[in-house]
Amino acid sequence: MNTAELVDLAQQLRVDSVRAADAAGSGHPTSSMSAADLMAVLMAHHFRYDFDRPAHPGNDRFVLSKGHASPLLYASYKAVGAIDDAELLTFRKLGSRLEGHPTPRRLPWVETATGSLGQGLPVGVGIALAGKRLERTGYRVWVLCGDSELAEGSVWEAAEHAAHEHLDDLTVIVDVNRLGQRGPTRHGHDLDAYARRFQAFGWHTVEVDGHDVDAIDRAYGEAISTSGQPTAILARTLKGKGVEAVQDREGLHGKPLPEADEAIAELGGPRDLRLRVHEPPAARMLHAVRAGHLELPRWDEGSPEEGVATRDAYGQALAALGTARGDVVALDGEVSDSTRAEFFAKEHPERFFECYIAEQQMVAAAVGLAARGFVPYASTFAAFLTRAYDFVRMASVSGAGINLVGSHAGTAIGQDGPSQMGLEDLAMMRAVHGSTVLYPCDAHQTARLVAAMANLEGIRYLRTSRGKSPVIYGPDEEFPVGGSKVLRSSDRDRLTVVTAGVTVHEALAAADTLLDQGIAVRVVDLYSVKPVDRLTLRRAAEETGCLLTVEDHHEEGGLGDAVLDAFLDGRPVPRLVRLAVRTMPGSAAPDEQLHAMGIDAESIAAAGRLLVEEAIVR
Repeated sequence: MNTAELVDLAQQLRVDSVRAADAAGSGHPTSSMSAADLMAVLMAHHFRYDFDRPAHPGNDRFVLSKGHASPLLYASYKAVGAIDDAELLTFRKLGSRLEGHPTPRRLPWVETATGSLGQGLPVGVGIALAGKRLERTGYRVWVLCGDSELAEGSVWEAAEHAAHEHLDDLTVIVDVNRLGQRGPTRHGHDLDAYARRFQAFGWHTVEVDGHDVDAIDRAYGEAISTSGQPTAILARTLKGKGVEAVQDREGLHGKPLPEADEAIAELGGPRDLRLRVHEPPAARMLHAVRAGHLELPRWDEGSPEEGVATRDAYGQALAALGTARGDVVALDGEVSDSTRAEFFAKEHPERFFECYIAEQQMVAAAVGLAARGFVPYASTFAAFLTRAYDFVRMASVSGAGINLVGSHAGTAIGQDGPSQMGLEDLAMMRAVHGSTVLYPCDAHQTARLVAAMANLEGIRYLRTSRGKSPVIYGPDEEFPVGGSKVLRSSDRDRLTVVTAGVTVHEALAAADTLLDQGIAVRVVDLYSVKPVDRLTLRRAAEETGCLLTVEDHHEEGGLGDAVLDAFLDGRPVPRLVRLAVRTMPGSAAPDEQLHAMGIDAESIAAAGRLLVEEAIVR
């Protein structure tokens, strides 16, 4: 396209953005209008993509980080013929694929869900990592950001990581339109302020008039030719560009244009230009799911003194899984010697990604790698995943399939104290839509669950422990997701103890103590915290009458609440007592911690005895 045609295409994108928002009665047309020239030049001259084959391995990848500017994205889809005008005008309506913020659940050309600002570039880094280190098909990754979201720390985690990895196939286009939601941004139109920041992280920068299509064209060409560095194109634009009543004016964010027909006329009226995007280069996928036999590690069953930490089992199982499957990758937040992801790193260094202490970037990179067809396992201390929770939430919105592993969970880690203890993680991960939450108690159970996670959908979370635990299951035992294991059972049971992880072993010891006192106790290892084994729990409630839950986690939202979920369909709720972490821990040895929190064998036995005695009185 020549200059005049590019200008005309940009005007069409503006008009269609206005029309879509007007039809919906909501949306962000002014945020779309500022970036229309940037999008027009990218699509017409530099983006290589087969819209009939969104999975083509040579396709460039585009991430709209400023997801509220979705009218611009959908207008572009119309211009390339991916959607028609009738669908464009279904924007934000019930049942439409064109949601207020784009998601890959609805549209095959969308790489990741956006809308929570500051996430597009971090995910783009993950996609670029896949292209640079694993796929090597030569695709480029383009990310369109707004200037407001550059206030997010996650953007700068991504900036540093991209430069460190020399991701020269990654270009971020920053739409510096000066205005945020409630008024001016921190730096307004000061492009140099943004340039200095990107340069400090090792980026090549280009400052450009974001409404000069020829200058934009040259900037994109410069980005493509830059070697060894990612490029940030900083484009000075005007929000609401092209319509005098809204251009560069405050108070109009997130609103349809007040006089849409007049605005459309001022922009030159509707158009129906059709754009043929450059075809991607021929390419083939370089990774595949190998059909090799999975040989999971095996351990001898032994005494408590000869146990195996579940974090060790995780690392060994993951390394074995990586040998069997070429699509498995691992990421870690600079604690791989503690999480034991280092076992994978040593055996498969080309598929291990060190994200350093940047948990948001770690989860975002996992989402980007998953978008390219890989099966990521991302690990850090359970406590530190709280920093990345919004990325986990948005990964669920994307429908991303990622595995998260939180080690050093609970008070059982001992002397490090509460800052290092994951005590909220089960609640946090249970709340994620469609998630799977697993909490193994021994090495073989851990290994089996690590392998099972690779074939699940959505967000999968595995909680591992620091200290050694007895190996109580055999190497061939099966642990279906959604199941449980009944470890003690008789027809004389008067109480059921439901637990998982480290407190399984405490519960077994307590059951032995109570049996010596004439009280038979059923013990259920509820390793699948979500989905929960409703049938086993209901049967236990019916047969024993009392349930006692024990967890090394805060009372709210954890194992106890998961057990209650089994009785939310109108069934009678059994007599239930919950033992959990109710006070703020300090530093102490692991056994002292469990006792202080009232979740060790002695405490379980005392609570169980009291519960049975009260039931007799009733």
